[in-house]
Amino acid sequence: MKKNVGSVMALYPTPAVVIGTMVNGKVNWVLVGHIGIVGHDRILISLAKPHYTNQGVIETGKLSVNVVDENLLPRADYVGITSGAKVDKSEVFAYRMGEAGAPLIEDSPLVMECEVVDNYQTETFDNFICRIANTYVEESVLNEKGKVDYTKLKPVLFEMPNYNYLATGDVIAKCTRLGKKYKKEN
Repeated sequence: MKKNVGSVMALYPTPAVVIGTMVNGKVNWVLVGHIGIVGHDRILISLAKPHYTNQGVIETGKLSVNVVDENLLPRADYVGITSGAKVDKSEVFAYRMGEAGAPLIEDSPLVMECEVVDNYQTETFDNFICRIANTYVEESVLNEKGKVDYTKLKPVLFEMPNYNYLATGDVIAKCTRLGKKYKKEN
């Protein structure tokens, strides 16, 4: 029997990513677990309004989405628990500026450089709708067809309400094949 636990966001886990932007002329990073897909060329980055990073995203209209793997996790967790308003986080990661003007983490295996096209605001969150301008991927995580192989990338997942990081990487089935098999059996 299912128990009603109230109005609870229950779509976790989500990929853990570090958002990079310029704030007052300096690079700033923040760990984010509230992200989503809006379309094939749009993503949503949801940041609580008190985040220092928000002012940079609003001012520049540019940000990077740096996928976190296990190697990046300690530094990513640090930028998630430390406020850029109090601590200069610009040197936590080696970075370079992307073609569209956002800072990109050199050690992140996959980085999307984005331009903000809208901000859907709620009482407590800025929800930045972003157009993906460029995607940079380490060749070591590409398959023979040039597509990202997530069994090699192994992005870290973030889940609430337990505040855990989860490992990824195993393929459990091929998309569309299970449905075809089910259809044949029924």
